[in-house]
Amino acid sequence: MEQKKIVYSGIQPSGNLTLGNYIGAVRNFGKMQEEFDCIYAIADLHSITVRQEPALLRRRTNELFALLLAAGVDPEKSILYVQSQVPAHAQMTWVLNCFTYMGELSRMTQFKDKSQKHSDNVNAGLLDYPVLMAADILLYQANLVPVGADQKQHLEITRDIAARFNGVYGDVFTIPEPYIPEVGARVMSLQVPTEKMSKSDPNENGFIAILDPPDVIMRKMKRAVTDSDTENAVRVAPEKPGVSNLIGIYAVLQNKTTQQVEEEFRGKGYGAFKPAVAEAIIETLKPIQDEYARYLKDKAQLEALMKQGAERAERIAVRTLNKAMKKVGFILRSY
Repeated sequence: MEQKKIVYSGIQPSGNLTLGNYIGAVRNFGKMQEEFDCIYAIADLHSITVRQEPALLRRRTNELFALLLAAGVDPEKSILYVQSQVPAHAQMTWVLNCFTYMGELSRMTQFKDKSQKHSDNVNAGLLDYPVLMAADILLYQANLVPVGADQKQHLEITRDIAARFNGVYGDVFTIPEPYIPEVGARVMSLQVPTEKMSKSDPNENGFIAILDPPDVIMRKMKRAVTDSDTENAVRVAPEKPGVSNLIGIYAVLQNKTTQQVEEEFRGKGYGAFKPAVAEAIIETLKPIQDEYARYLKDKAQLEALMKQGAERAERIAVRTLNKAMKKVGFILRSY
């Protein structure tokens, strides 16, 4: 029997996930685990490059863990764990630091962007972020890593570090490939449809959170920017980015083509279309929200699943870490 490929994906516990996160990534997590051996991390170590309120970080970590379970990650089929509960990530980062060049790190686009945004806190962790990400991926011998446009550079440096290490010590790490999942719509802001929907948008009407209640979803959708033309027609067009965005969302959630959506709402106008999009979103998110509430109520179950995930992840990670440490020349501790 052919061995399944390993897919690795990490997601930071930083605020409410949006409908864009759901359509672009989270809805694929459940699907991918049928085809691949999936390892999903709550990447809390990555979060602290920006100052965090400790109680809030803990709460968000719990909530994201529960949300991924609710959205279809099966802890029997996949490994779901909290990154900071597996010390091998930090240990491997140090080893890989010594095979990474300062020039590579300082050229990273995300480092430049975040340094400008957080000019009062340009810490070493911000610079070193890509090496921790490389450690995340390489510890689990991942074959594939789902990447968006903003993470391609990080995967490239991961591949470079792994190849450099392998060049010195032999075949230690699997060189990961990018995995581009089947994408539905690229979900844009409801208020500025030329920009990507973001959970950090200061205008809360610009995004729909996965946990938004139905009345909030309906309200945000009614306020969604359509277009300034007087045509009032539901059709995809470059000059109609607002309506095109809503058509894309509706098409993905209803499993239809954009042409079918245009046909469905021909002659009906925005007044009928926007509430229909809201209802499709509400219907999609309700079972996830119900499951999420159930997981959060059962703290003992959540803790047990977190512990199970960390133990399963650690078994794999420590094997790779030990192999790399032996190659470098460290004497492994005997137990």
